[in-house]
Amino acid sequence: MRELKHWYEDDHFWQAVSPIMFGEQRLTQAALQSDQLTKLLDLTPPASVLDLCCGLGRHSLELARRGFKVTGVDRTGVYLRHAHKQALEEKLEIEFVQADMREFCRPNAFDAAINLFTSFGYFENPAEDRRVIVNVHKSLKKDGKLVMDMAGKEIVARVFRERDWHEENGVIWFEERSISKDWSWIDNRWILLRGDKRDEFRISHRLYSAAELTALLRDCGFQQVHSYGDLAGAPYDHNAERLVVVAHK
Repeated sequence: MRELKHWYEDDHFWQAVSPIMFGEQRLTQAALQSDQLTKLLDLTPPASVLDLCCGLGRHSLELARRGFKVTGVDRTGVYLRHAHKQALEEKLEIEFVQADMREFCRPNAFDAAINLFTSFGYFENPAEDRRVIVNVHKSLKKDGKLVMDMAGKEIVARVFRERDWHEENGVIWFEERSISKDWSWIDNRWILLRGDKRDEFRISHRLYSAAELTALLRDCGFQQVHSYGDLAGAPYDHNAERLVVVAHK
């Protein structure tokens, strides 16, 4: 068996965290978020949408229900199988592709792309983040748009706690966090307890400010980039809940 070099390559991690990352509340939020996304993008059916790092396909499914042509891409097979099964049950035509976000590229294929729920910045080499953005830019049609949603550096600084815990869907989740590399990186230690079962993971990723993410997107070819504080289009200010950017090809 090939030795895993990075946390995001570990299928056991993604299966273990699924009950807390994709609990009932987050699944039900997908409908409202899809409405917000289409308004933010000024997008109408049957436009083609790339859901990059689609996970269980919660937004892919919602967008397909609204008549959009959707391609969901993720590296985790168990997530894609779950999403595909749900699409079949609802008779929704969605293309699901198992691929690394650094590798997927389909030139001039999509009217829009979405990358949500802090599904970016996993790679220690910033050139790999750039590679993802370049591939998305290539995959968009002329005048295509990209939406990215993540925990912005400014928000992390405002709400930062070294330790935290909560319980969700029968899982007790302990978190320890530390900041490194001149506030460009966050390291996390997660301990998950379910009955007598214990899992421990170390997860780390790059932190982007609005200015840093905007600069990266522009450097990769996007012409206009606008920052918001949530998917509803609130200002990105001291009250922002998320860093949401809309980039225009």
